[in-house]
Amino acid sequence: MNPNPGAGLRLSPPETNPEWEGRLRDAVAFLRRHDDFLIVSHQQPDGDAISSTVAAGWLLERLGKSFCMYNEGPVPSRMRHLWRCDRIVVADGLPAGRKFRRVVCVDCADFARIGRAAAWIADDAEILNIDHHATNEGFGALNLVRAEAAATAEIMFELLQTADVEWDKDIANAIYTGLLTDTGGFRYANTTPYVMSIASFLLERGADGPGLAEALLERISLEQLHMLQRALPRLSLTPDRKIAWLWVTEQDLRETGAGNEHLEGLVTYPRNLEGVEVGILFKQMGEGAVKVSLRSAGTVDVARVARAFGGGGHVRAAGCRLEAPLSEAIDRLVAEVQSALEES
Repeated sequence: MNPNPGAGLRLSPPETNPEWEGRLRDAVAFLRRHDDFLIVSHQQPDGDAISSTVAAGWLLERLGKSFCMYNEGPVPSRMRHLWRCDRIVVADGLPAGRKFRRVVCVDCADFARIGRAAAWIADDAEILNIDHHATNEGFGALNLVRAEAAATAEIMFELLQTADVEWDKDIANAIYTGLLTDTGGFRYANTTPYVMSIASFLLERGADGPGLAEALLERISLEQLHMLQRALPRLSLTPDRKIAWLWVTEQDLRETGAGNEHLEGLVTYPRNLEGVEVGILFKQMGEGAVKVSLRSAGTVDVARVARAFGGGGHVRAAGCRLEAPLSEAIDRLVAEVQSALEES
């Protein structure tokens, strides 16, 4: 164990270059130069979004800055143990008329995904955009966007190293959470040697690897189990069994007492079927809208599929929204995936 958590090993991604290092330094200078920040991540936050929000807040606190952490949706219950999660303002919790001129957006592929937070951002606001989605629009005055990163938490790790702050268990757990969730427990193809070296660094500085794995990957709630009971009997496959999907409705959520956080992981069931190349989860949102989550075994770039419907994401994990009844949305989306399979 390193007796000084702030000293010792300094890690760099394999593709580090002077231009990227310069952007990291510019981002740190931006945070040091200003005050009164809004930190915001995407709607319906996942582990990477919450951990990156927390990491940005932790860094700003170390720099002696004032800030507000915000998300339109509630923090998933399994992540509420992370540093200052109870201070993340949700829904319409910000006061009317409040305008922030310094904003840190984390894990947002496009600006629209911050939702109603846009109402609290001044027209002339400077935005630091930190993200790892290849589809990111580069909407910030400063853009720390690296699609090769396994998670936005990986970029936050590099930002923290550039800021040269002393690590503690709180920040180690936050960064580890983002890496753990976005790599599927260090099982997905984005689990690089660099990711594992970061994980080792964090464990040395107090990250609770086994405890986080239990809370974030193993344990499920009764609401999740009820949604699984609803969804699995609806499993459908194309005749060649290369595309599989499930669907759920708002009525399912109401009757089971589940929320959006309890749908996370459902899409892995069709995806994990032997021979399936693309797994899909359709969530009906009223009569005329459907949210879609896609997971790929690697043959199909599901981010490209999602972009055809105004969405985005990664090669193996993406999402979009269709303004259509559920049956029509399923037909259109499955047809698009089928075309992508035929082209691959």
